[in-house]
Amino acid sequence: MGLSSYIQAAGTTGVLLAQFAKASFNVLDLSKQQWTLTSPNFPNISVPGKVPSHAHVDLYAANIISDPLIGLNDFNLRWVGFSNWTYTSEINGLYDQHTATDTLTSYLVFNGLDTYAAIEFCGQQIANADNQFRQWVFNISDVLASCQDQQPQLAVRFGAAPNISATIAAEPGQETWPNGIDEVYEIPNRQFIRKEQSDFGWDWGPAFSPAGIWQPAYLVQLDGPESVYVKNSAFDLYRHGQLNNLPPDQIADWVFNASVDVVGSIPPEAYLRYSIVDLDTQKQVSSGNLSNIVNGGDVITGIATLDASEYELWWPNGLGAQKLYSMNVEVISNEKAIAAVSKRMGFRTIVLNMEPISNLQLSQGIINGSNFHFEINGHTFYAKGSNFVPPDPFWPRVTPEHIHEILSDVVDANQNMLRVWSSGAYSPDFMYDLADEMGILLWCEFEFSVSLYPVAPAFLENVRQEAVYQVRRANHHPSLALWAGGNEMEKDELPAVKSQAPAQYERYLSEYLELFLNTLLPAVYGNSRSISYMPCSTNNGYLELNFSLPIPFVDRLYNTTPGYLYGDSDFYDYNAAEAWDINHYVAGRFANEFGFHSMPSIETWREAIPDDQLTFNSTMTVLRNHHYPPGSLTTTNTADPLRGMGEMTLGVQLWYPHPMKTDPVANFSAWCHATQIFQADFYHTKIQYYRAGSGMPHRQLGSLYWQLNDIWQAPTWSSREYDGRWKVNFYATKDIFQPVIIAPVFNVTTGILDIYAVSDLWSDVSGEASWEWIGYDGKPVGSANLSVERQKFTVGPVNSTILASMNIPQLTGNGSLPAANAVLIANITATGTPPNTQGTKTYTHSNYYTATPLSKAKLVDPELSIRQEENSFTVTAEKGVSAFTWIALDPSDSSAIVTFEDNGFWLRQGQSKTVGYSVRGSSPGWEGRVTVSSIWNNTLPS
Repeated sequence: MGLSSYIQAAGTTGVLLAQFAKASFNVLDLSKQQWTLTSPNFPNISVPGKVPSHAHVDLYAANIISDPLIGLNDFNLRWVGFSNWTYTSEINGLYDQHTATDTLTSYLVFNGLDTYAAIEFCGQQIANADNQFRQWVFNISDVLASCQDQQPQLAVRFGAAPNISATIAAEPGQETWPNGIDEVYEIPNRQFIRKEQSDFGWDWGPAFSPAGIWQPAYLVQLDGPESVYVKNSAFDLYRHGQLNNLPPDQIADWVFNASVDVVGSIPPEAYLRYSIVDLDTQKQVSSGNLSNIVNGGDVITGIATLDASEYELWWPNGLGAQKLYSMNVEVISNEKAIAAVSKRMGFRTIVLNMEPISNLQLSQGIINGSNFHFEINGHTFYAKGSNFVPPDPFWPRVTPEHIHEILSDVVDANQNMLRVWSSGAYSPDFMYDLADEMGILLWCEFEFSVSLYPVAPAFLENVRQEAVYQVRRANHHPSLALWAGGNEMEKDELPAVKSQAPAQYERYLSEYLELFLNTLLPAVYGNSRSISYMPCSTNNGYLELNFSLPIPFVDRLYNTTPGYLYGDSDFYDYNAAEAWDINHYVAGRFANEFGFHSMPSIETWREAIPDDQLTFNSTMTVLRNHHYPPGSLTTTNTADPLRGMGEMTLGVQLWYPHPMKTDPVANFSAWCHATQIFQADFYHTKIQYYRAGSGMPHRQLGSLYWQLNDIWQAPTWSSREYDGRWKVNFYATKDIFQPVIIAPVFNVTTGILDIYAVSDLWSDVSGEASWEWIGYDGKPVGSANLSVERQKFTVGPVNSTILASMNIPQLTGNGSLPAANAVLIANITATGTPPNTQGTKTYTHSNYYTATPLSKAKLVDPELSIRQEENSFTVTAEKGVSAFTWIALDPSDSSAIVTFEDNGFWLRQGQSKTVGYSVRGSSPGWEGRVTVSSIWNNTLPS
């Protein structure tokens, strides 16, 4: 369904509460009650509250605080996160206790409390909560029955998470770790609390540590023996005989496993009835009763075998259609439905293949070790995408419309996978729903990152319940691609322990395995047969996958064979001098994180800081850059200048013309743009090398760059700014993620430039490539034998092939190629068949390679012109070569956010390019304020 339809039906796409003849109940949506926010720390504060919400959001709405995202409010508003807050409401709409039957039971159902909360009802303590990611259900029947208040009061008292986590850390006998193992950004002790870890600060975001009822909440009253409320459910679709982490038989029938969790008691004789409806045709495909019923009173489960021939498959973006079905399940008692659940699902298998390299693969020249790639419906595909971080510090402000905008950009940028990073929050239902519609696979992680964690029994049980709830809630989504235990522990934390405290290594390794294998893996395997699991985002796979063992996944850890390849990579190098050296890249099977930070555009800066701070090293600019040694930054210590701002500065100074505008704000804007060009060039170069790796011995099959989006307006690794503007990098990655590309790959060590044709398609692609060296003045350069080269080629499925090799030092050293005035322009035209389609399609792509850095190149004014046409703009380079041609709305005009079909591209002399666009928030006449520039313009005075 479309976005508007989804929003209208948002309450009916997941869990449904059914009212039927014998079932009597009353469900109060607590978001519709009147709430008040107060603080025991500040008796003079009493403002209207909301549910869902956070204290910061309600204080801002009441004008008690200014916008948390402006200026230095990351620091100035720390008092909010370090204070206690109470939400209170007098509840209207309850059943009359005097006329209710003896069987009336009442419950509070909170889908999310952030985080430490004491719940009181009618002045009596009900319970405590200590996990942001769990659903909490409290029986208040006795308290309500004895309550004398005409309108009972509900109070949810939140403790300050930083204070409580510090108290826990200081407890006698509390878990400790070697120095530096628990990575601290701004607020310490995050590992003791089951709260969004980035709320304590990260190198791309602020540290607000918010508190509040952050998810929907209900007061549920049930009356009668067949009255139940559906609080969660787990629907699973898998091939007959399928086991987690293993490729299944793709011609086997489907198994539908449905499990419904309720508040109340399911009658012993109850069973489950199902129907499946094709959402395109609205026709019922199949129906019947589920078999193998297991009724635990509060959970009922059953299965059905479905004829595979009756169902069309669901595919990710670019690989086929996103076919969806409505899976409807009713709980039947005494031949009447007492509850019902309806969920949208897609028939697909998605497996992370970590099996050993086969003899066939060895015969193809693939390096021995283990695989690391995804297979959709039995097909190996190249994962193209990025990493998703929380789109706002306060999740209650994140709407379906906001996520729809982000995911629409992801589709437009040729991505098919997002890694939902492990220390934000679990994706909301509407994000999964939209990803299902758009074909975006979500690599999902439990909320643990760059730290080791406690393993006390109470902590582990808390985590277990969190994981079970989240797995069951999300499992039905075809977009769900993977569960990973957490982020970077096997890459950083365990090796650091072994280095710093070798005598304690076995202890901490055992604790790591206790949490990420013995606790989290059963939560996945016990609630799903369709999803793969691995204990860490960067993982060497398994030594053994044996389902006769209590924990089938035997983690390989560091038991590797020299010369073999295992797992995926997560790698950063902030030495800008090495940015283009492929020998410093990780040649692995899959890259799940890599990147370099850049500044946001001046339009985005103006949303957050005043004009007098619009300079590169102003106080606010520097203090909003959180890429510094962990724990080093305060309002009085601006950290190592070579980190953060210095790294970006060096990247520009080494490789690009320096902005030298006389107007300070214009110069600041030019520097911001230059850092984006460096970032874009770096990602483009790295991804094209990784994609060419699909045909190299390391068989590289995935590139997920860090990071897609922003949580606020600041220097970060994002390609999409907080307000939705595209950085140069988003266009660069969109370009290099096209299905068929030409990729110049330069080896700094050998001096060899290899030109590859690369294809993601599932059948052979044939075509012609051409390349030539030209000067920045637009004229051919070099000796006669460097004139236009043409090469016919065929490239196999999900593969690359080398078209040509050139010795660049030899060409430039013997004078046959003037390095400072030489750019290679490469083009490709190819024909192939897109996956799951009929007929062929023509693919074109253009790429470039510079023989010397643009900082040393003989650039000329390309004399760019731009004219508006119907729904597009046409740009022409009248003279010379235009590098990083940039179409933009005048920076002084923030009335519209315009996204172009292409941007940051190269043009040859006399070449024109017509570019379409989409626009949000436009004002009349914005088209007349569109400008065009190249990197040459960045050096001009204002």
